[in-house]
Amino acid sequence: MEIGLSTFVETTPDVKTGEVISHAQRLREVVEEIVLADQVGLDVFGVGEHHRKDYAASSPAVVLAAAATQTKRIRLTSAVTVLSSADPVRVFQDFATLDAVSNGRAEIMAGRGSFIESFPLFGYDLNDYDELFDEKLELLLKICKSEKVTWSGKHRPAIHNLGVYPRPVQDPLPVWIGSGGTPQSAIRAGLLGLPLVLAIIGGRPVQFAAIVELYKRAAAQAGHDPAKLRVASHSHGFVAADTQTAADQFFPSTQQAMNVLGRERGWGHYDRASFDAARSFEGALYVGDPETVAQKIIHLRKQVGVTRFMLHVPVGSMPHEQVMKAIELLGTEVAPRVREEIASWEASQK
Repeated sequence: MEIGLSTFVETTPDVKTGEVISHAQRLREVVEEIVLADQVGLDVFGVGEHHRKDYAASSPAVVLAAAATQTKRIRLTSAVTVLSSADPVRVFQDFATLDAVSNGRAEIMAGRGSFIESFPLFGYDLNDYDELFDEKLELLLKICKSEKVTWSGKHRPAIHNLGVYPRPVQDPLPVWIGSGGTPQSAIRAGLLGLPLVLAIIGGRPVQFAAIVELYKRAAAQAGHDPAKLRVASHSHGFVAADTQTAADQFFPSTQQAMNVLGRERGWGHYDRASFDAARSFEGALYVGDPETVAQKIIHLRKQVGVTRFMLHVPVGSMPHEQVMKAIELLGTEVAPRVREEIASWEASQK
């Protein structure tokens, strides 16, 4: 059971002062967060690609590379790379470079993207949303498997027996499929035999067990061994010394960020009652003291079958020192509890 973190490198206004941290400062803070995550024994750190003013990470590979030489074992992944509006050749080159700098710790989490700003920015038509992803994923996987590539498609110029360099330390470079939980995404990942990441940020996480089962059935039908497939969750949350402190510190920025997105997407108002309901044992927010968060992760592992858990923190902008403390607690107190109980539980299943 792997435990890690993800961030979108938010630069939203401070809830109390209204001040907005600069992109440069927030990016430097994230590098510090990755270094700390490595020091406290966490397994993976993900940085999500976005192209809007309130998120600073338009280039996850560069951010992760900045941390690579200051870390030793933590895996470094995008979360996600918006592959539909990217060039697969360049994506591969960026992450192969990261893989070299980190000595084999890079991963790509490929997704279609829940934000659409990158499509007009790079000249793509949203009407081609699904077709773009399928075509570019095909090319990316081909590059991962072979040094020289011959390929043709509809939305990108053809490649005729050309080499793509540098080659990564890992062979092949790991590619995960990021999904919001749609059956189509799960089936696609299963048929390809690729690991799956589920964004579990609302509702009841146990409901995703059906998606995981669908994923594994598709994999088995395609001749892949479901027992070897990995499933990750990307879930909002925060850890503090006690549950009340965790909730009180995490709520203000979360409410602000959720209501900004809510106005853009037509969601209802996000209030404290909604937040507290999601903090319940069956809810999608992993907020609390180390024992509370650990038990919720363990429950997710047993009921849904995830083999990697990524805590997304912060949601919105929070004081850097609070985020650093949450990372410390996740690594030193939550992760050991989870690993110990899951190891014991798995042994009892054999």
